[in-house]
Amino acid sequence: MKNRKLRMGMIGGGSDAFIGAIHRRAALMENGIDLVCGCFSIKPEISLSSGREYFVPDDRIYFTWQEMLEKEAAMPADKRIDFVTIVTPNKFHCEPALKALDAGFNVVIDKPMTYSLEEALLLRDKVKETGLTLALTHVYSAYPAIKEMKKRIARGDIGKVRRVFVEYSQGWLTQRIELKGGNNAVWRNDPKAAGKGGCIGDIGTHAWHLTEYVTGAKVIEVCADLLHVADGRPLDDDACAFMRYDQGFTGLLQATQIATGEENNIRLRVYGEKAGMEWRQMEPNTLWVKWIDRPAEYVRMGNGYASLTDFTKWNTRIPGGHPEGFIEAFANIYRNFALTVRAKASNETPTEEMLDFPTVEDGVRGMQFIETMVRAGYDKDQKWHKWVEK
Repeated sequence: MKNRKLRMGMIGGGSDAFIGAIHRRAALMENGIDLVCGCFSIKPEISLSSGREYFVPDDRIYFTWQEMLEKEAAMPADKRIDFVTIVTPNKFHCEPALKALDAGFNVVIDKPMTYSLEEALLLRDKVKETGLTLALTHVYSAYPAIKEMKKRIARGDIGKVRRVFVEYSQGWLTQRIELKGGNNAVWRNDPKAAGKGGCIGDIGTHAWHLTEYVTGAKVIEVCADLLHVADGRPLDDDACAFMRYDQGFTGLLQATQIATGEENNIRLRVYGEKAGMEWRQMEPNTLWVKWIDRPAEYVRMGNGYASLTDFTKWNTRIPGGHPEGFIEAFANIYRNFALTVRAKASNETPTEEMLDFPTVEDGVRGMQFIETMVRAGYDKDQKWHKWVEK
């Protein structure tokens, strides 16, 4: 693997999908991965047309993911894929991932990791059994400014953490556009495809994951409220939670998809004994540090800035003033995952920087978050709910 690109196969991600295009562009950004095969849609004609659009040979464009895994596993080692990327609705994450791991393929999977907690536990067991690598694309944890925030908190810059606020506001589901069909809202608002959580599974998991990633703490208790604001919507489209963490601080989470006029507004604030820190996804290259005894510090991302941690520089590609955003953050996950796969294949120990991507453990905790939020959000008789652990 050291002297060649990794070979990627894709399940889902046809030309009629949104997130598949993001994954493809991100995976190919570092020139270390090639897309060589795929089952790009459950519709054969879309899978075929998409594969041809992506310059995949006809004999490696598949019409079922089962056929793809079977035929790829039977190929000689110098031709078959090294890993599978799964970018399908939640209902169709677990089984292909399990079969891919059984076939000897590493896995990248979009979040939330599975349809249910039970499936997540099966997947965790399979990763442990095979010793292969699974990456989960909690993309916002891969922004350079978030890396900087994490390292500064860890080295004690803001002192002991006291409170976390995280907000994720969208407005695209203000109306029931899923009833019109032909859009990404259809399966996201279908419990049979998405699972128990709507907004809380789609974007709430991102918000929760950011808080645990940057602080290094874990949620242990939740007080929540889930709402169905758009009349008749079967899954939640608005959520709030008050959370307690194992390091003794508290956090407030807001996730909503009915905030009219909002695009993709994520705001993360962490307050400690000495200072506070703030990051907004709409201005991704900026990290604010707010001191108790001096003016606020405006920290900018970009290669060449000596004050940034080495961890941040590892995940930064271009000079300051050239914003790195959504696709570049995805690319950080793919790059680190690919380097980890290469190192393990060579019997080498991956570095801390290589291993910096969400794993199957994050996926299990994500499903535990959804389960806990749903249980707490609809239980009006009990205020606090312990985190679901299995």
